[in-house]
Amino acid sequence: MARVFPPVMPLPRAPGAVGTVRLPGSKSLSNRVLLLAALARGTTRVHGLLESDDTRVMLASLALLGVAVRRHGGAYEVDGCAGRFPVAGARLHVGNSGLTIRTLVPAVAASMAVGAGAPPAADPAGGAIVLEGVPRMHERPIGDLVDGLRALGADIRYLGQEGFPPLAIHAAPLSTAAIRVRGATSSQFVTGVLQAAPLLAERDAVRIEVEGELISRPYVDMTVALMARFGVQVSRQGDHAFTVPAGACYVAPADPVAVEGDASSASYFLAAGAIGGGPVRVTGAGTDSLQGDVRFADALAAMGARIARGPDWMEASRGALNGVDIDCVAIPDAAMTLAVVALHAQGPTLLRGIGSWRVKETDRIAAMAAELAKLGAQVQSGPDWLRIEPPARLVPDASIATYDDHRVAMCFSLASLDGPHRAGVPVNILDPGCVAKTFPGYFDALAELTAPVIALDGPTASGKGTIAQQVAQALGWHYLDSGALYRLLALAALRRGVPADDPQGLAALAASLTPAFDGARVLLDADDVTEAIRAEAVGEMASRVAVLPAVREALVALQRTARRAPGLVADGRDMGTVIFPDARLKVFLTASAESRADRRYKQLIEKGFSANIDDLLQDLRRRDARDTERASAPLKPAEGALLLDSTGLTIGETVDAVLAAWRDAARSGMAGA
Repeated sequence: MARVFPPVMPLPRAPGAVGTVRLPGSKSLSNRVLLLAALARGTTRVHGLLESDDTRVMLASLALLGVAVRRHGGAYEVDGCAGRFPVAGARLHVGNSGLTIRTLVPAVAASMAVGAGAPPAADPAGGAIVLEGVPRMHERPIGDLVDGLRALGADIRYLGQEGFPPLAIHAAPLSTAAIRVRGATSSQFVTGVLQAAPLLAERDAVRIEVEGELISRPYVDMTVALMARFGVQVSRQGDHAFTVPAGACYVAPADPVAVEGDASSASYFLAAGAIGGGPVRVTGAGTDSLQGDVRFADALAAMGARIARGPDWMEASRGALNGVDIDCVAIPDAAMTLAVVALHAQGPTLLRGIGSWRVKETDRIAAMAAELAKLGAQVQSGPDWLRIEPPARLVPDASIATYDDHRVAMCFSLASLDGPHRAGVPVNILDPGCVAKTFPGYFDALAELTAPVIALDGPTASGKGTIAQQVAQALGWHYLDSGALYRLLALAALRRGVPADDPQGLAALAASLTPAFDGARVLLDADDVTEAIRAEAVGEMASRVAVLPAVREALVALQRTARRAPGLVADGRDMGTVIFPDARLKVFLTASAESRADRRYKQLIEKGFSANIDDLLQDLRRRDARDTERASAPLKPAEGALLLDSTGLTIGETVDAVLAAWRDAARSGMAGA
């Protein structure tokens, strides 16, 4: 199911960042591996593929071209087509994925050249492969790539503005003369031609000549290394010429291909450690990485951050951040993160060699300049450079436009962090869903570093509310009593006559709730209902409505908004399994039914209510059965949860046990375990 994002992501000021992030798979590697596997002979097994919009459009495009892809859990199997796509006519929608269109165009043209003059295997679109995307894709230039392919004889026709998508590719034989492609607009043009070259190298070697400067060379290095993994050895003459030998063809690797963690995504978390104190460690990419963006760590070190790294991990901690003058041609995507780090530095920062920003998901130089200015920075820009002079204080509550660009959204989240020279500020990220292009779980991962969660689940009357409150008080964190929300809904339903067997009515009521928490007081529509929601009738109703999927879904977002720096202790029945599955510590607190009935009996008597312990025991057992057997989010320990039986423990001993577990979890996270 696709992740649902709010229209605005408010990020509160965060005093620090610490912990470990397992990086999602690299987008650059994921899409390259998928295409090479599709062009290979045999079946390729792939592990660690990125789950994102960009990979989805590549998978969808390959499927329309007739490539069989099967998913088995977290792994994929791709049946290669040995250089010729089975379908010779289709409409491919590539969204706003530049890498997808720039690698598919030469691959499709070469594939159709292999079959030129032969009957197509399938032709549902009138003998042409059409590639189109979102409106911004139709503003991103592709003329340099098309010109290079047309010089070989490719029949590529623009369907709109000359030099820009959408376009149609028709079958036509291609010569094996040298392919010339400009390298200064996008390294993806060179990657696309390189990856397609083996399809034309049946009898003659294919030479690719790069005209002008090759920007983003590390991405081309990555392409060459992956081609070797699929059996094609490319010889090169510096950055100006590449040769694919005659007879080269892709062959599926015998062993599964493991996709590295995304080094571009690593930049945000390493920057969070450098700004917010750290240490923050990323795992999945390090000194052994094929990706050039691991050099972002060197740029942070040049600014004064403390950096450590290993074969598949990197770690950043705060140093005295200073402005730098740096050539970013080797790290164009990660360089965007440096622009926001510059807000936290002492002195100006000049980023050079970023001309490729102009033709990305948006004009990134213009976008970054506009949004940095909203935070108070003085910004100057040119064709391929950006200069940032940080303000004395950041401007709070800025609404950051994201331009449908995932990297803009992720970069500006870092403005919320307290840095070494100036405090962070609350920021509002508009259209946060754009991060789904490469990293749907980004904001959750950032929150885990800046606002960790202790999830404390357990059955009715296990004492989890009392324990959670005291743990939160000891840590100076926020507290969420999720059961209070269900009890508030139950109370509202009882007052308004909405029955427990009306899930849609209850879900609508849940969406309209306006609860407020004032210390120990719980308010509903400004009415103090602290005691009212603890009545047995309300508790019974809450247990009944909590089993309804529509109700639980309506309350999920409300519960997640409670997550705020410096941390949250949340108690309930599905905090660790559903609401905060990324909680750094998950505790499942229980006690015998007899012990819980006795505690509830004493609690009611102390508050002046009449109670019968036998009736309470029977009621607890009914609720336990209902909670554990419900279809939606049944009560159970979360994976990896600490199982804590408090039957023989005092409240103080139980609190101490949770705090000790938190200290262990925090140490483990900071050590990168």
